[in-house]
Amino acid sequence: NSYGDAGRFEQLWPLFAHDAVMEIRNPPDTPAIYEGIEQIKQIFTGAQDRVREQLDAARPAYVRHFTATHQIDLAGTDHAAGRCYFSVILPHGLDHWGRYVDRYRRIDHQWCFDRRLVLVDGRNESSWFTHG
Repeated sequence: NSYGDAGRFEQLWPLFAHDAVMEIRNPPDTPAIYEGIEQIKQIFTGAQDRVREQLDAARPAYVRHFTATHQIDLAGTDHAAGRCYFSVILPHGLDHWGRYVDRYRRIDHQWCFDRRLVLVDGRNESSWFTHG
């Protein structure tokens, strides 16, 4: 999350398997599924564009993801599963929150995201990233 928050995307991409899948469930919207690293890249660059659109010169640009209660279960030498809570803070305050449910895979001795399910549990009425 820190790489994405800081716009350091070139450091972020290697954390995902080339065939990774990210699914975002943001009720009442239809779940969005992104397959492969090229589609996943659009999530992060699109979020960066939305932040830039919302800002004016009087407010500093920042996005802060906070994760908590991270649990990881190893499932062999090359696979694991994880879950944690998240909250996202923007210049206007708490924007949205929820849970990450992850599957990890070790590729060439590096742990990568194989699948990430983003479950949005709630949002601020003025959320920049969620509908409502």
